[in-house]
Amino acid sequence: MKDFFKTLQFKILVGVLVVLAGVMTYAAANGRLTAAPQELLGAAAVPFQKLAAAISNAGTQLADRYIHIDEILEENEQLKQENEQLREQMVDYDTIKAENEQLREAWGIKEENPSYEMINANVIGRDALEKYYAFTIDKGEKDGVSVKDCVIGTKGIVGRVVETGPNWAKVTTILDPSVSVGAIISRTRDSGLVGGDNLYALDKKCTMTLLSRDTLASKGDTVVTTGLGGVFPKNLIIGTIEDILPEASGTSMYAVIEPIEDVESIRMVMVITDFDETQTEIPSTPASDSEPQTADESTSTPDASQTDTAQQSGTDTGADTAAATDPNQQNDTADGQ
Repeated sequence: MKDFFKTLQFKILVGVLVVLAGVMTYAAANGRLTAAPQELLGAAAVPFQKLAAAISNAGTQLADRYIHIDEILEENEQLKQENEQLREQMVDYDTIKAENEQLREAWGIKEENPSYEMINANVIGRDALEKYYAFTIDKGEKDGVSVKDCVIGTKGIVGRVVETGPNWAKVTTILDPSVSVGAIISRTRDSGLVGGDNLYALDKKCTMTLLSRDTLASKGDTVVTTGLGGVFPKNLIIGTIEDILPEASGTSMYAVIEPIEDVESIRMVMVITDFDETQTEIPSTPASDSEPQTADESTSTPDASQTDTAQQSGTDTGADTAAATDPNQQNDTADGQ
């Protein structure tokens, strides 16, 4: 028994009794002796009540999820459909906007060239291995598209149709060496042929050949079509000159051309199915001086007074020559004398 009073349990018991005695003394002094046990029990029960409430709330939420899972899944599916519809509407909006812009620009081209019969088309396919950036469009024979039809963008030449189907057509670009376009430099009026070149096709450039060695063309000059050949209408922009270089033969020059249209990324084009070829004019290549037309007129058209003088001089000279060479005439003259 004596050993019990020395144990830790006894000390704890004494401590608890002392605390209870102190609490009861404090409660008695403040008139709350009867409520003290309830307050102690309430304070001890608060943590357990919080834990029970948390467990209850979690259980309720979990039960609600399982009970309303069908409604939640249906709502999520509806939201997904609405998002997909919104995406499609945005795509349709962008497509319609681009088509309207193209139609507006096509209408402007049509107003400037009323003889053009044009069809708007979208690029629907490209060959990844095609080094000249040929592509397929969504218009074909039933739309009036034919082989060799000219294909343009909103700025200028793109290429020509090389193959057709009922509702599709294949277009080769100006970078293809098989394409040859009669062209003229708008500033200097030098004429030549524009076509693709394997050396420059990788850089998305083409060349203009058959330029004279004394050409006055320079970087930045605009190159347009002449209309010769009946495939490409005249005055369509092909591109701008990047450089002027001598041919390997040394007898002529050629120009490196930057096409006006980006044939690699173009998405919408216009096919010219018909145009008035009678409007085609053959350009003249001027001399190298600053006023070629004046020079041509001055050298090719003689002055009227000079012509009359030359004719009179030629007549007199002819008469004198005849008299000098005719012996009978000489004898008659001598007899008369």
